[in-house]
Amino acid sequence: MKKAIFKNRNGLPDLTLLITVILLSVYGTVMVFSAGGPYAEARYGDAYHFIKRQIIWLAVGLVVMLLSSRMDIDAVRRLSPWAYLITLLLLILTLAIGFVGNGAQRWILLGPITIQPSEIAKLSMIMMLAYYFSKKEGLACFGKERKKSFIWGTLIPCGIMLLPIVLVMLQHHLSCIIILGCIGLLLIICAGIDLRYIAIFTGLGALGVSYIAFFTDYTKDRITAWRNPEAYKLTGGWQTLQGLMAIGSGGLFGKGLGQGELKHCYVSEPANDMIFAILCEELGLLGAILALLLFGVLIYRGYKISVSQSDTYSRLLGLGITIKMSIQALLNVAVVTNTIPNTGISLPFFSYGGSSLIMLFFEMGLLLSLSRGRGRSKL
Repeated sequence: MKKAIFKNRNGLPDLTLLITVILLSVYGTVMVFSAGGPYAEARYGDAYHFIKRQIIWLAVGLVVMLLSSRMDIDAVRRLSPWAYLITLLLLILTLAIGFVGNGAQRWILLGPITIQPSEIAKLSMIMMLAYYFSKKEGLACFGKERKKSFIWGTLIPCGIMLLPIVLVMLQHHLSCIIILGCIGLLLIICAGIDLRYIAIFTGLGALGVSYIAFFTDYTKDRITAWRNPEAYKLTGGWQTLQGLMAIGSGGLFGKGLGQGELKHCYVSEPANDMIFAILCEELGLLGAILALLLFGVLIYRGYKISVSQSDTYSRLLGLGITIKMSIQALLNVAVVTNTIPNTGISLPFFSYGGSSLIMLFFEMGLLLSLSRGRGRSKL
């Protein structure tokens, strides 16, 4: 008899994680309203355009989180290969009939709903790698023969990782390639494979990203602007300079919520990729520190929940979700502060968007399910 996907559980979820998710959601929604109003008014003639949709997605996301927090992790494990295959098909479908926006073909239109399969790919790759290592851990990590250990522990997992990366590469989505690569490599390392083997693929991956970055016009121009944004202030360096100006003008306490000036069509995508800059302008260094502290708590609880799991799949699933959260938050802040070239990375819970927000809540629900599930040691 097939087991149910949803399961009644007596254990309480991790309250610290749950409260932190709620606080980040509220904080992010307030900032979407404050940062996106002027841009929405200029583009859509409605200052409430972004916040109305964000609240709808937030409500849907909370329901999704509630449902996924009740999911049986054993059922999630069984469904992992299917989720991975469906995601690959969606990525292929995107290349064939995808919607073109901002010069990129990365979305599928389903009536009024827009789906970005590359967001789904991050979780489905995590699920598939966790599933693989739960099945082949003995061969992959503890094989006595080096050749077999290399094949099962490095070659096949890297193949699982590379399939979605190649399809995303065809979408010219460099930021997603970097995130997928970092998640995959770190998760393979967390599985316990020999670091000498994965170093080869890490080097090859770095060479591949470097080639894309330095030998394709789109990314090469961004790197040139990153190195000297003042010289390209009317083209590639404009967004970077305006973002840095917003951060610097905020000072310690900020100008006040809603009082930012650079969101008035100076900073591009003020409610999305550059929302952290507007947060710094309006709420200052203290507001930025508060956001980073909340992310720190979320990442710490995710790690503690993950390493407390007694089975390989649950442990790697939790670690993968936590790694994804860490990388995405870190890279967004790095882009906004011009620490790395501008690659268009959203800030979890803060950036405006539907697919990414709902997937994020689904992932948080899985962490909550792990925190209340059986077979874990004391947190």
